[in-house]
Amino acid sequence: MADKEGRVRLLRTLQILQNETDEQHPISIVQLEKELMARWEIPAFRITVQSDIAALRQAGHDIAVIKSTQNRYYYRSRLFEPAELKLLIDAVESGRFITEQKSRDLTAKLVSLAPVTEAENLRRNTTLPDRIKARNEKIYDITDALNAAINRGRRVSFRYYHYGADKRRKLKNGGKPYVLSPYTLTWNGDNYYVVGWSDKHGKIAVFRVDRIYDVPEILDIPAARRPKGFSVGRFTEKAFCMFETDHETVSLLCDNDMMNTVIDHFGIRVRPVYPDPEHFRIDVEVSVSPTFFSWVFEFAPGIRILGPEKVRRAYRRHLRRAAGT
Repeated sequence: MADKEGRVRLLRTLQILQNETDEQHPISIVQLEKELMARWEIPAFRITVQSDIAALRQAGHDIAVIKSTQNRYYYRSRLFEPAELKLLIDAVESGRFITEQKSRDLTAKLVSLAPVTEAENLRRNTTLPDRIKARNEKIYDITDALNAAINRGRRVSFRYYHYGADKRRKLKNGGKPYVLSPYTLTWNGDNYYVVGWSDKHGKIAVFRVDRIYDVPEILDIPAARRPKGFSVGRFTEKAFCMFETDHETVSLLCDNDMMNTVIDHFGIRVRPVYPDPEHFRIDVEVSVSPTFFSWVFEFAPGIRILGPEKVRRAYRRHLRRAAGT
């Protein structure tokens, strides 16, 4: 019986140290004794608590001591520091593919990893109510099935939808399932996508995970091999907003103050040339699509398409359609 009580006391001591102490909030042996008795009616004495702390430190727990007339202890190293948890919470809140309720649940779990002394600050700094979120509550199960299929090298079958003018979900492909060989799950912008070989399209395709209607069925069919030379990283760099069409190498003439915008979109590896002191030119491979044209227009006249001519003509058609002329 005494041995069982000792194990419980040891675990409760660890719980207090992990959850409620840090460098700014250490705790003394006397305080630990009082907390153990007040919360769980566990009797403890100085020598037993000291012995428990020594055992925890020997087991690898990073418990620091501040030497004084009454030594005070705190849990020093954690899996996540508060600043790291804040970054993860921001990512969860920003991800539009995660529903509001699941974002709240996941945020609460992340906050629980912080000591009590920091948890309230993390809760105060959340901004979830102002975010636009997806509504697909099956998102975890969908992601889990896709991840399992990737790991097992199998194809999946799923129905896919979009919103009609009446704001109702409409199944695409005539309601028939798409069959996909999933290669990776990737986050692009605010959304989460699965990238893979589509049997229907006969090429690499992307699908928004939150637009998958129901949990994908993992088929007992080996996934199609990746095309030779296919790179997910290069693919996502070229596809604007994951809208995949034929790729073209496009020359862009940019004002010098557009460099931040260009690096944000194409990365630091762009190689500019400088035709004059006010401009630079880049040649980039992009997915020529309405989303690409919209991006160029957003920064016009600071960014202009120099060529090829067929892309310039397509851009002019896009602008005329937008203007209704």
